[in-house]
Amino acid sequence: MTGKKYRIGMTSFAAQGGSGVVASELGLALAARGHEVHFIANALPVRLREFLPKVFFHEVQTVQYPAFPHAPYTLALATKMTEVARYHELEILHVHYAIPHAASAYLAQKMLEPTQIKVVTTLHGTDITLVGQEPSFWPLTQFVIEQSDIVTAVSKDLARQTREIFRTNREIRVIYNFVDPEHFRPRPDLKRNNPLAPAGEKVLLHASNLRPVKNVETVVRVFARVVKEVDCRLVIVGDGPERGPAERLARRLEVADKVTFLGARESMEELMAMADVLLLPSEHESFGLVALEAMSAQTPVVASKRGGLPELVEHGETGFLHEPDDIEGQSASVLRLLREPNLAQVMGERAREVAKNRFCTECVLNSYLDMYHEISGSSRAPG
Repeated sequence: MTGKKYRIGMTSFAAQGGSGVVASELGLALAARGHEVHFIANALPVRLREFLPKVFFHEVQTVQYPAFPHAPYTLALATKMTEVARYHELEILHVHYAIPHAASAYLAQKMLEPTQIKVVTTLHGTDITLVGQEPSFWPLTQFVIEQSDIVTAVSKDLARQTREIFRTNREIRVIYNFVDPEHFRPRPDLKRNNPLAPAGEKVLLHASNLRPVKNVETVVRVFARVVKEVDCRLVIVGDGPERGPAERLARRLEVADKVTFLGARESMEELMAMADVLLLPSEHESFGLVALEAMSAQTPVVASKRGGLPELVEHGETGFLHEPDDIEGQSASVLRLLREPNLAQVMGERAREVAKNRFCTECVLNSYLDMYHEISGSSRAPG
């Protein structure tokens, strides 16, 4: 690692979601170390809640024109990247998500020649497993992966899928997502006087963007089984297309009075600490940041054994893993944790130790800084 201070352009989606959270937290952590970070996006990224003198935001303005069927955001983003890079002498463009951000960064890099600005592309999941596989995007996604100076993925599983789907032999480095254990920590005071469960019930928590891949109906079905055995409440955090079907299913299963839909929330620290179990039966998770945040808060996790989650959660030690459609198995694991407080305590403590020792901000930040240092003085050499 080096003591050099970098000037970095950071681009991600502004909405709540794993990639936006990671980009924001990474930018804040870099700025806290004295690096200059310029967020370039269509809206203020999530979690930029504190002022730091080294953090800047540049809004991308799109042009509405009758001849355009859609506002060309990708081109507007490339133009803004070029403008900010020139004015602030940026050294690195770090983009989160291949499409459209890596495509915009490639265009900006070409417009900035002969300046040798570097492009780092971090893959987060659906940019590879969903968007990138669309026939109209596959060639472009493959191209920008090959052309980026460095490509990282948030799990070994995602790196493997990327190589297979896009038939590339280029190096894809695995740098895991991270959590701040001081923000996501146990809160015994909130457990004793839990505003999510004023009647003293146990709390099951699910947090996501409520898309089909998150398997929200399974969350409701598991809860409907568990609540017959243990007095508890289900709290669902987030919003998206699956909220309506999940609300209707809760009414059909006659548990709607025990289910709370909070909608989208930016700050999750207190909610994670109030929960007794996090339920995450996703059809696929490239990493599972919400699971890591629960682990750091010492909240046991019952999740699917898909994607990158087995790289984060050890079955039977720091949580329980099941197939996404295994309602019976997930219900049994949740019931064990609610009925055996000693098991829940031990499992939560182990999970927090893993979060602190393997996935803390400092651990992961050093990996990114080593990578920046590697490319900052070398000539551009795409895979």
